[in-house]
Amino acid sequence: MKLKLTILLLSALFLGCKSSQHKTAYDGKSGATKIVNTIHYPQEKHLKNIKQLTFGGDNAEAYWSFDNTKLTFQANTKAWGLECDQIFIMDIDDDLSKGQIPQMISTGEGRTTCSYFLPGDSTIIYSSTHLADKACPPVPKKKDYGNKYIWPVYEDFDIFVADTKGNQLKQLTFEPGYDAEPTVSPKGDKIVFTSTRTGDLELFTMNIDGSDVKQITFELGYDGGAFFSPDGTKLIFRSSRPKTEEEIKEYKDLLAVGLVQPTNMELYTCNVDGSELTKVTNLGNANWAPFFHPSGKKIIFSSNHKTKHSFNLFMINIDGTGLEQITYDTVFDAFPMFSPDGKKIVFSSNRNNNGTHDTNLFIADWVE
Repeated sequence: MKLKLTILLLSALFLGCKSSQHKTAYDGKSGATKIVNTIHYPQEKHLKNIKQLTFGGDNAEAYWSFDNTKLTFQANTKAWGLECDQIFIMDIDDDLSKGQIPQMISTGEGRTTCSYFLPGDSTIIYSSTHLADKACPPVPKKKDYGNKYIWPVYEDFDIFVADTKGNQLKQLTFEPGYDAEPTVSPKGDKIVFTSTRTGDLELFTMNIDGSDVKQITFELGYDGGAFFSPDGTKLIFRSSRPKTEEEIKEYKDLLAVGLVQPTNMELYTCNVDGSELTKVTNLGNANWAPFFHPSGKKIIFSSNHKTKHSFNLFMINIDGTGLEQITYDTVFDAFPMFSPDGKKIVFSSNRNNNGTHDTNLFIADWVE
């Protein structure tokens, strides 16, 4: 389960899958235009043949089809006539450089987030508010909350299934409250998502058809952005864990009005049934958007622990050792996902945006 991504992008941030409505106080260039081919920093030794896939607006959370040939993603691009995030599909070889608009999967109404292919690649799950209101939901103003970074947890989000032509097929969640951030097991049997149905932001699993819903996490805090391991036996996710009385009160008060302040997040793993919950990172600041390396033994993720005002991709062993920096952007890199065959990686970045707030999708060959 649910983003103008630049430095303070804390907008997609932490809802793991979250909306690409990114605002920032930073207006500087990413610096990427001054270095190798405008999109590749020389330190990025694990990336080869980087290609830019989108060209303007906010494009985020691109996730692979099971056959390694397509991506589903969310976009908020004025040139496409959008007022807030909608879900699209594209082939990895598509050329959108001349303003072509790919196939929309969502209804074009409400706000959407977090799309993911279902087995067979003919259908896609995603989260949307369109049943409650055709208009984009309002965005809370930071000035009303002490100018702190906050993010709305829209209670009207539910999870839906559509085909690759945008035909709406099925609704999977019906509980009151936020149901979003769904991702699918590589085994094709389970979906994991985040929900407020218990009063807190917890992880749940369900079958592909929406049946057999089970709660996976139980501790106070925002658990979200979960993904399955390559063998489908484990989950990786990011979480806040308020501890002090002040932190707990602030978390509960914000959640009571449908808000979170996701600025301190660490990564956790657990088995698919919730057992063997293990904290992986203890880096401070915001560590989020995790995804398993094809080996299942490492995790790639986005973090600003090293430089608070920029997010880069890092990789770490599942036991918390061997931290390695993967990207070297000066603004924002996030939402990494390896292709199912492990040969490529897709991610979102502010690089090569000519100093604008644009966030685009990039694809690269992965080099061990």
